[in-house]
Amino acid sequence: MPETLQQLAATATLPQMRDGWYADRAATRTPAVTTDEPSIAVLVPCFNEEASIAKVVTDFRAALPHARIYVYDNNSTDRTALEARAAGAIVRHESLQGKGHVVRRMFADVDAEAYVLVDGDDTYEAGSAPAMVKLLFDRQLDMVSATRGDVRGDAYRLGHRLGNRLLSGIVRWVFGQGASDLLSGYRVFSRRFVKSFPALSGGFETEAEFTIHALTLRMPMREVRTPYRGRPEGSRSKLNTVGDGLRILRTIVTLISQERPLQTFSLVMAILSAAALALGLPVVVDYLHTGLVPRLPTALLATGLSMLGFVALVCGLVLDSVSRGRKEMKRLAYLACPPPAQRG
Repeated sequence: MPETLQQLAATATLPQMRDGWYADRAATRTPAVTTDEPSIAVLVPCFNEEASIAKVVTDFRAALPHARIYVYDNNSTDRTALEARAAGAIVRHESLQGKGHVVRRMFADVDAEAYVLVDGDDTYEAGSAPAMVKLLFDRQLDMVSATRGDVRGDAYRLGHRLGNRLLSGIVRWVFGQGASDLLSGYRVFSRRFVKSFPALSGGFETEAEFTIHALTLRMPMREVRTPYRGRPEGSRSKLNTVGDGLRILRTIVTLISQERPLQTFSLVMAILSAAALALGLPVVVDYLHTGLVPRLPTALLATGLSMLGFVALVCGLVLDSVSRGRKEMKRLAYLACPPPAQRG
């Protein structure tokens, strides 16, 4: 393990805490050391995690000793920021509430060759980070996602497990491939992933946005099974199984309609056409037998549904062209960054 970490860790030193935010920001924008080794940033979004954040920072400092560790405090009302700073992390603040807002801020502010994104609740194994980073560079990937494999105790609740499988299945069905753990909070990204990621979501749904962004641009990505444990005593989950699950589902449907508009509106056309056929066919049969249209409102409804179906198809064709243009722009932003350099 020490030999593996030596190959993976960056040699950038932690910035001096001179003037708080401004000193950290200057250190982020200007790397302190230039070597053949990659610069690695560990990004930890936090909201009321004083019971666990110090251990998370300490564990990742041991696993990736030369990485910079950034803790972004999201309006915590406890000692999260103080505990993180005392453990040696660079502490920043984001006032917009929600994990998606924090991710947007982190990705915009921090500059590195590899980014390790992990929750601050100490449920993920820091010891898996060196292997994930090494895989990113060795295979020149853009995302390595940790799947919760060795679950300890009741850490992975049944409702969360079933919801994750359902949402992951929807993404795989639409895109033909996907992640087995769509909502993993432990990932490693390349710089070109981070700097091309639009970060439009505001909450936990940003985790689904990661995978769909990678699938849309056909980025190379892999999954690694990692241990998953329960929260420490005094730490409480911020994820609402039903509420956040519905928001994530809505985000997935929205992203699918944006990235696959022709397929989406073709499905709408098929549904409307089927309804029009079911309503209109008996009217046509009556007319052929009697020469009369006794159910005129039904005939008008069937005609209206047929017209709406064709309108949906036209909308799908138009939006497909728009989506293609958006995809080309995102692809150009992605290609503007260099790929992960393969490490000896």
